[in-house]
Amino acid sequence: KETSSPSLWKDRADTVIIGGGCVGVSLAYHLAKAGLKDVILLEKSELTAGSTWHAAGLTTYFHPGINLKKIHAYSIKLYEKLEEETGQAVGFHQPGSIRIASTPTRVDEFKYQMTRAGWHQTEQYLITPEKVQELFPLLNMDKVLAGLYNPGDGHIDPYSLTMALAAGARKYGAHLNYPVQVTNLNSRSDGTWEVETPLGTIQAKRIVNTAGFWARDIGKMIDLQHPLIPVHHQYVVTSSIPEVKALKTELPVIRDLEGSYYLRQERDGLLFGPYESEEKMKLQDSWVTNGVPPGFGKELFESDLDRIMEHIEAAMEMVPVLRQADIINTIAGPITYSPDILPMVGPHQGVRNYWVAIGFGYGIIHAGGIGKYLSDWILDGEPPFDLIELDPNRYGKWTTTAYTAAKARESYGFNNIVGYPKEERFAGRPTERTSGLYNLLKSKCSMGFHAGWEQPHWFYKPGDETGYKPSFRRTNWFDPVGREYKQVMEKVGVIDLSPFGKFRVKGTDSVKLLDHLFANVVPKVGSTNISHMLTPRGKVYAELTVSQLYPEEFMLVTGSGSELHDLRWIEEKVTSGGYKVEIENMTDEMGVLGVAGPYARQVLQKLTNEDLSDGSFKFLQCKHLKLSNIAVTAIRISYTGELGWELYHRKEDSVALYSAIMEAGQKEGIDDFGTYALNALRLEKGFRAWGAEMNCDTNPLEAGLEYFVKLNKPADFTGKEALKQIKEKGLKRRLVYLTLETDNVDPEGNESVWHNGKARTIDRVIGNTTSGSFSYGAQQSLAFAYVPMELSKVGQKLEVELLGKNYPATIIQEPLVLTEPTRTRLQRKGESPKL
Repeated sequence: KETSSPSLWKDRADTVIIGGGCVGVSLAYHLAKAGLKDVILLEKSELTAGSTWHAAGLTTYFHPGINLKKIHAYSIKLYEKLEEETGQAVGFHQPGSIRIASTPTRVDEFKYQMTRAGWHQTEQYLITPEKVQELFPLLNMDKVLAGLYNPGDGHIDPYSLTMALAAGARKYGAHLNYPVQVTNLNSRSDGTWEVETPLGTIQAKRIVNTAGFWARDIGKMIDLQHPLIPVHHQYVVTSSIPEVKALKTELPVIRDLEGSYYLRQERDGLLFGPYESEEKMKLQDSWVTNGVPPGFGKELFESDLDRIMEHIEAAMEMVPVLRQADIINTIAGPITYSPDILPMVGPHQGVRNYWVAIGFGYGIIHAGGIGKYLSDWILDGEPPFDLIELDPNRYGKWTTTAYTAAKARESYGFNNIVGYPKEERFAGRPTERTSGLYNLLKSKCSMGFHAGWEQPHWFYKPGDETGYKPSFRRTNWFDPVGREYKQVMEKVGVIDLSPFGKFRVKGTDSVKLLDHLFANVVPKVGSTNISHMLTPRGKVYAELTVSQLYPEEFMLVTGSGSELHDLRWIEEKVTSGGYKVEIENMTDEMGVLGVAGPYARQVLQKLTNEDLSDGSFKFLQCKHLKLSNIAVTAIRISYTGELGWELYHRKEDSVALYSAIMEAGQKEGIDDFGTYALNALRLEKGFRAWGAEMNCDTNPLEAGLEYFVKLNKPADFTGKEALKQIKEKGLKRRLVYLTLETDNVDPEGNESVWHNGKARTIDRVIGNTTSGSFSYGAQQSLAFAYVPMELSKVGQKLEVELLGKNYPATIIQEPLVLTEPTRTRLQRKGESPKL
C-alpha cells in the first residue's frame, strides 16, 4: 500500500479533490493531464476504499439520457487505451452486452431507445432472438422476444482501473495524498478555501467533493445537506461451470430486465447482481442520521440471499446452467443513491468554488467521462455540453431525508422498469413544495412532478379514464388535452404556473448587471422581455423573462427545472464583477396563475378598475394592480401565444385569486388547462423551450433566437464575441419546423431524423428532433428538429423515426398558428391572419 511522503505535502493548491474512488482519481488525472498545476487529492484511507473496490465493474454504451451516452462513450474509449498510456493493466473485457426483452412493451421500449441511438456515434442494434442465442448460447429462449445489443460493452476491474488513473494523475503532476482525512472546511471571504487535515491546512482556490458515501459528511461541514443515501447492493459469484469453461469466446453481459438483474462471465463461472423491489431492498439509513462509522473503508455488509431469492430463481430459469453451480462468493456493499439515481456533478449554488461529483449509482462507467467533463468545465468556465439532469442544483431545501430515502428505494427497485415517455414516479410525493392550489386541484387532474412541485398535466372530466397510464403511443390524456387546447383557443383557460423560478434583483448596479448577463436589451420600467444568458462560447445557458417593475428593480422568471441552475450563474457573475445588487429568490413565496384565451381580458376586467384594453395594457407590459382586491403583478405574456396574462401574487392568496377568476369567468365558460395542452399550444406558435430547442449544446442563432440577441447593443454581454464569430463563419445546422404524417404515435424529442442520400438508396440520419406534440389545430404531428443548413429549406422532405418506423415529414414555414399579438396587428392593417 503506497502512502504519501511528507516531503510531497503542499499547503497551497488550485484544486483539492476530496475522495479517492474512481471518480475523484479520474478528475485528478484529467485536470493534471490538461495542464492544471497544483491538483491535490486527499483520501482518508486508501484509493478505491468505499464503493469502488467492490463494484461489479460493468461498462456500457447504453443510456436512455441523450448526453449521458457521451459520458459512457468517453469512459469506454479512455479505458481502452489507459493501459498503454500508464503501463498499468486494467482488466478490461469487451464481450458486448445484450438487454433482454421478454414482453411486447419491452420491445416497444427498445424501439423507442433505438430512435434515439441513430444520431449518436455508439453502436447499438435491435437483434432477433436467433442472434441473441448465437451470442449467448446458454440462454433459455422461451421468453426472449428481442435483444438490444451494444458490441463494445463489457466490464473492467475497478481496482486496476483506479490504480491506472492514479498512475496517470501522478505522471502529469497531480499529488495523491493518503491516508489524509479532511477534518474541516472553511470558506474565506475571497471565495477560496481552507482545507483542514491532521497534517496541516491547505489553501485551495476550489474544492471538489468526490467522497462517495462520505459526501454527506463533507457537505455537513459547510451546512449543506446533500440528498444521498447508501443502498445495500449484492452480487453473487459462482464456482466454475463446465458449460462456461467449454466456450471459445467470453459471453456478453446480459441484463434480464423483467428478472431485474445483470449477469456476466467471471473466469469460468458467472457473476450476477439483482435489483430488489423497493419493499425488499435495504438502505443504510443509520449512516444518514449518524454519519458513516469512522473505521469503515473496505468492509462489506452481511449478505442476505433470502432478499434476492426471487431474482436468483429468475436467473436460473433464464440461464439454466446456474442451477448446477455453487455460490462461492456473495458481495454486499454500499453504493450511494441520489433520489433519482443520477449523480450530482458541477458547482453548487450558494457556496462559492465548491464543486461536487457525488451520488454515483454507476461510478465505474461514469468515472472516465465525468472526470473529463468536470475538468473541462473547471478549466473553461462552462460545461462542454449540456447535462442539466446531473446538476446538483436540481435539488433544494424541499429534498428532505425522508424524501431522499423514499426516492432511493423507488429508484433502486425501478432500476429495470420500462422507461416510458412522460414518465412519472410517485414515491415521496408530494413534497413540502406545493403551490397554494394543490389541495384544491389534486383530485381533479393528473399531476406532474417539477423540481419538487406538483403541477397539473391535464384535467379530468366525467367519462375520462383517469390516472397515470403510461404508454409509447397516445394514451388516456390524448383527448382531454385536445379539449383543453380548444378551451384556450376558443374561450379562456387558467393554469397554475407557480413552479416557475422567480428572482428579485435590485440595486444601483442592477441595470449594468443585467446588460452584461443578457443578450437582449434591458427592458424599460413597466416592460418585460424574453432574454437569454449565454456562455462565453455563445451557447444558451438559460432563458428568462425579465421585467423592470420599478426603477432599478427587476423580476426574473425561469422554468422550474432551472431555478438554482440559473441563480448560481447570476450570483457568480455578481461576485466576479463586484456588482452592487441584492438578489432574492422568491420562488417558494410567490404563486403564479396564467389566464389565456380570447376572453381572458373580458374575465379579468370584471375584477379590476385598471384598464386592461389593448391600448392601455399592451403586450409585454407589466403592472401592479388589484384583482378582486388581491395585489398582483400582472405581465401581459402567455406561453400559449394567445391573449393572456401571468399573475404573480403571494402564495397564500392563490386560492382566493383562482376562485375569483373562475367565478368571474362563468359566463365565458372558463376552465382549467394543464402543461400538456400548454406544450401543444407553444409548439403550434413556434415557441422554443429551454432544455429542448436551446441549451448548452446550441447557440441562439441556430436555434432561431436572433430577435432576442442584440449584437449591436453597447454592453459587452457574456458570449457576445463568440456569437459574432459564429455569425461570421456561418451556421452548419439550424432548427426547423416539421409536420409529420404519423398514426397513433407522436414525436417527443430526441428522435432520429432521416434523409435519402444522393444515391437515393442510402438512408442516413442527418439530425434529431428536439420536441414534438400532436397539433390539435392542424390535426397532425408537429416537431422541431436540427438539420444541416443544406436540408433546412421550407418544403424539404425528411423522415422521423418513431418506434422503429420512419414517418414522412415536411419542413414548413413557422409558426403553424400565428400568435394573438401578430393576428391583432395584421387585422389592424386589414389583412386576414391565418389561424
